Formats: sequence, structure tokens, C-alpha cells
Amino acid sequence: MRTFDLAPLYRATVGFDRIADMMDRVLTTDVAQPTYPPYNIEKTDENAYRISIAVAGFTPDELSVEVKEATLVIAARKDEKASSGQYLHRGIATRAFERRFALADHMRVTGAAHENGMLHIELIREMPEALKPRRIEIERGQDKSTQPQISKPKTADLAETVET
Repeated sequence: MRTFDLAPLYRATVGFDRIADMMDRVLTTDVAQPTYPPYNIEKTDENAYRISIAVAGFTPDELSVEVKEATLVIAARKDEKASSGQYLHRGIATRAFERRFALADHMRVTGAAHENGMLHIELIREMPEALKPRRIEIERGQDKSTQPQISKPKTADLAETVET
């Protein structure tokens, strides 16, 4: 396993702490990531995304979707005591899980839907107006002959304004 020293990044940048922390977290986590439940991340538009998670056997009441500190947390709790009957083969996993996704800046969860054993979570990137590119108009220089001439007041005019 490779290790990277991110100290030069901290020394040379200001305000990128979150990116450096995310890189550090990704590089230090184990390679063996959990594969349950399976999921897809889909780009549905230029600024819209959908995360689809296979949640067969779970009801919407057993699922939770939360956003905490720029992290999307999807969790499921299954009450095993509620299932009745004795299984001869159990191939559908309905065990509890928690899946986390780090969200980029300006990402917002707009909704979640449970349909046909799939949990679909809709996300959208909302860029603030201040961060959007904007065009700056360039003023044209004026000829010296067309610039207004500023005349200096005469000393007699100044004396009249002082007396009044």
C-alpha cells in the first residue's frame, strides 16, 4: 500500500483543507470496500445526479437518508424478529447497512424515492451566482478632443461665492 505525505499541500495552499482531508481519508481506507448493497451513480444532466441503491426487502420506513456535514448517509435497519417462517435458502440479504457518500461543495439532495426495490436519491449542483463565470464589460477609451473640459474658477468668482 502506498502512503502519500500531504504536508506540502497544507503548506502551499489555503482553504483546501476539505479536499486534502478527503484525499487523506480515501488513501488511508482499506482497499476492501463493502459491496452491499450494490449501487449506481448516474449523471442525469449537466448539474444533476442520481444514486440508485438496490434495497430489495426493505420498506421505506426501514430506510433513512440524511445529509450530515457534506456527507450523504443512507442507512437501513431491519427487524429480524419480525420475519416469520423458517428459511430453507436465504439468498436475499436484508441485513442492516450504512452507506456514505462525500458530497462536493454546493451539492444538494432534492429528493428520494423507493420504487421496485430500488432507492433513488436525486442530487443537484447549485452554483452560487458569485461563483458562476461572468463577463466584465470593457470601457472604451475616449479621444482627448471629446472629453469634457474642466475649467478652473476665476478668483473673482471665488470671492463672490465666499461673500454670499
